[in-house]
Amino acid sequence: MAHVAEVPSSLSALARWRIVLLLMGFAAIGHFNRVGIAVAGSEIFIPKLGITETRMGWVYTAFLIVYTLGMVPGGWLIDRFGSARVMTWYGLTMGTFVALTGMLGWVTTTPANLWLGLLVIRGLAGLCSAPLHPGAAHVVSDLIVDRRRATANGLVNAGALFGIACCYPVFGWLMDRLNWPLAFIVSGTSLIVYGILWHSIASSSLPAPTNKSAVTDQLDLRAAWSLLSQANLWLLTLSYAAYSYLQYLFFYWMGYYFEKVLHVPDIESRRASFYIMLAMGAGMAIGGLSTDAVCKKLGTIRGRRSIVMSGMVLGSLFALLGVNVEGQRNVAICLAISMAALGICEGVFWTTATDIGGKLRGFSGAFMNAGGNVGGLISPVLTPMMAEQIGWPASITVACVISGLGGLVWFAIKPQGDRLTYGSVQ
Repeated sequence: MAHVAEVPSSLSALARWRIVLLLMGFAAIGHFNRVGIAVAGSEIFIPKLGITETRMGWVYTAFLIVYTLGMVPGGWLIDRFGSARVMTWYGLTMGTFVALTGMLGWVTTTPANLWLGLLVIRGLAGLCSAPLHPGAAHVVSDLIVDRRRATANGLVNAGALFGIACCYPVFGWLMDRLNWPLAFIVSGTSLIVYGILWHSIASSSLPAPTNKSAVTDQLDLRAAWSLLSQANLWLLTLSYAAYSYLQYLFFYWMGYYFEKVLHVPDIESRRASFYIMLAMGAGMAIGGLSTDAVCKKLGTIRGRRSIVMSGMVLGSLFALLGVNVEGQRNVAICLAISMAALGICEGVFWTTATDIGGKLRGFSGAFMNAGGNVGGLISPVLTPMMAEQIGWPASITVACVISGLGGLVWFAIKPQGDRLTYGSVQ
């Protein structure tokens, strides 16, 4: 495989963790920009601009479909051009398409034209978003030692959940103070500026692949095919898809469940959703720290297996409890515990994916995330369809069973020798 340059030896531990903190901000502002469309959809596009709920759903789906299709090519770009450069591209391009979402409002306000414009712009935004999480995990594997890597990945993903939680009140405030086109322009511009800041700090701190010849490109292609023959990568991806099935159900239908099924007022529903998302973010941060501590005592594979299986099983059980208890407060508490328990698994998945990939860790992380998004794509569509036949509690129960079984998949994930690493992570 092509040689990857070493991180400069002069880079201190403090400087490395400063990059991780910068990654947390990147994940937060990236997901803030990703979720803003849902806030505008429920408050502006559907009730005021005449786009139907079904058509708005297609706007959300267009993002997810193109995002998933672009995931593996995005991972290849990370391995080919380096995480520092590709993450910069992400900030510049995703921010541009978010700003263009707002500019669309200056061009047309007719429902049909606006919908077509949103469909195209959000689809392209999904393509630009693909490198974010594989790139972040790639950076962590570049900078952080093995025994602290799950902690760093957990913190980065906690940043993403913080951005999601803050989007509802903050983006809504921007729309109230400005208007929806300017809110998107301000939001997108902030991501562009952050991308420039990232480049100025990270470009000199992270390794970049050396120039490759046709021979080394062929070797990388051969290595990628070899990586796809690894059973552990497929099992990890299957488990992550089951995990994402339950996670995405909450992302897309939690507000609906509170408002339409439990008949909770809008303001209280938003508040509950905010705290439940924060609980998951806290779970991600705590899970990363716990994983590194448990692995120190039990070993890498046994430690990670215990964390994921505990988190996914407990998350499923508390979600089941949440749809069977009485009272809004009790439901919210159970669902917050469920999401926090699921959150503790996130760092393990990304750390394991990059370990398996070795020098192709961008590719392996992207492959796992693509599988996770397949599970995430199915859940928002299948859950309401089942709910029409068997009711919401039963359809959520199905998701809980799928997630629990996904945790059990980790019994089949085996190390090669005494580690999960198949390539030297530089």
